[in-house]
Amino acid sequence: MNNSNFNNDLNTLKIEKFSWTTVRSEMKNKLGLEVYESWLKKINFVEEFNNYILLTVPTRFIRDWITSRYLDQILQIIKNYKKDIIRIEFKIADQKQVRKEIENGSIKNNENISFIKDSFFQYNRIDPNKRFDNFLTGSSNKLAYEASVKVSENISHYNPLYIYGGVGMGKTHLLNAIGLKLKENNKTMFISAERFMYQFVKSIKSNDMVKFKEYFRNTDVLIIDDIQFMNGKEAMQEEFFHTFNALLDKGSQIIVSADRAPNKLSRIQERIKSRFSGGLVVDIQKPDYDLRKKIVEQKIEELNKIYSDQIKISREIQEYISTEITASIRELVGAINRIVSFSRIYNKIPNLSETKVVLKDLLNLSENKVTIDLIQTLVCKFFKISKNEMLSSRRSRYLVRPRQTAIYLTKILTAKSLPEIGREFSNRDHTTIIHSVKTIEKLKENNPEMVENINKLKNQILYSNKDNEI
Repeated sequence: MNNSNFNNDLNTLKIEKFSWTTVRSEMKNKLGLEVYESWLKKINFVEEFNNYILLTVPTRFIRDWITSRYLDQILQIIKNYKKDIIRIEFKIADQKQVRKEIENGSIKNNENISFIKDSFFQYNRIDPNKRFDNFLTGSSNKLAYEASVKVSENISHYNPLYIYGGVGMGKTHLLNAIGLKLKENNKTMFISAERFMYQFVKSIKSNDMVKFKEYFRNTDVLIIDDIQFMNGKEAMQEEFFHTFNALLDKGSQIIVSADRAPNKLSRIQERIKSRFSGGLVVDIQKPDYDLRKKIVEQKIEELNKIYSDQIKISREIQEYISTEITASIRELVGAINRIVSFSRIYNKIPNLSETKVVLKDLLNLSENKVTIDLIQTLVCKFFKISKNEMLSSRRSRYLVRPRQTAIYLTKILTAKSLPEIGREFSNRDHTTIIHSVKTIEKLKENNPEMVENINKLKNQILYSNKDNEI
C-alpha cells in the first residue's frame, strides 16, 4: 500500500470514528486549558444527527459566551473528524433529560432547536429569545417597534418594511420578533444578506438556480438582515430585484434591515433603492438615558434568574453605565456582562473605580472616533500654519515641530498603524513616524511648554470630537 492510499484510509477512519472525547481533547489543546476549564468543559454531547450535532450547556449565559467567541473554532475541530457536520445546536438543559426527550420524540417540537432538512433552511435561524415582549422601547425606537408589531399582525400592511440604524441598536431583534410571530401561520424565511449571497453563488456553481429561485420566491415572508452587504454584486442584485418583485406581486411580506437609509446605500442599484423607499422606512436612533437605564435593569434581572447567587450591582454603577455608554444597546449589554464576569472571577462586585478599568475601552468611545484629519486641522490652527505647509516636504523648524506634534497625537489618540499614519502625512516612511514620536516624547521630558501644548491640543481634539458626534 502506498503512502497516499494509507493516508486516505486513515482520514476515512478518522471521519467515521467521530468521538466527542477526542473533540474535547483537541478543544483543550487548541483553545487552551484555561478556556476549556472555564467554559468548554461545561458542554455535553447529546446526539449526532444527519448534518449537525446537538450539545447541551447548563445556562443561557454560557451558551451565549461560547457561541459568540468559540463556536467557529469548535465547529472546525468537529469537521476535522466528521466533515458532514455543518452546524452545532445548543440546548439549555440537562444532558439526560434531552436524551429522554429525543427517545420520546417530544424534542422535535422544541423551540430551542431547529430541525432542518433542506439545505437552504440551515441559515433560517429565528431565535426564540428575541421576541416583542422582551424588546424594551423608548423614544429612539418606538416607531420601528410599532411598525414591526403592525406588520406581524397584518401581513403586507407596510410592504416592504425597511428598518435602519447603527450597529447594536436592536434591528435584528425586531426582525427576529417579526419572524417568530409570522412563522406561526406563514412560510417565513429569515436570512442575512451575506448568507443570501452565499446561497446564490453556491446555486450558480452547482447549476441549481431553479431550486434557488423556487425556494426564495415561494415564501410568504422574506426577512433579510444587513442588506448593505449586497453592495457591488450586480448579478446577485439582479436576482434579488426579480425575487423582490415576484414576492410583492403575490402579496408576500418583505422586511429589510440596514445600517443606513435606502438613498444612502452605496453600490446598490437605483431601482432596488427605489423599491425600498416605496414602503415604510423607519430608523432606530441611539438609546436615550431612560431607555439605557431600563436595559441595564432588565439585563441584571435576567442574569439574576440564571445564577442562584444574586448579582447585586450597585445603583451607582448602574447609573454610571447608563450615563457613560451611549453608543449602542449591544455595548450596554456587553458592559453588564463584563461586570458580571469580573464579579464571578474575583468573587466581588467592582466598585466605581474598578468599573472604569473594566470598561475602559467602551468608555473611550470619543477617543476611538478621533480622525487624522481632525488632528491635522486643529494642530495647524494651534500653530497658525496651513495644512499644505504641514504636509509639504519642507524642513523649516516652524513646520517640523507642528508636523511632529500632529504625528505624535495621531499615534496616541488613534489606533492607526505606522504605515497608515505615514500615508496620511504625504506618504512619509514609517521610520519618520517613529522618529517624530520619539522626538516629542523626549522634548516632553524637559520642556514644560511642550507638555502644556500637547495637553491643550489633546483636550481640544477630544472635546471637539465629542461635540461633533452624531
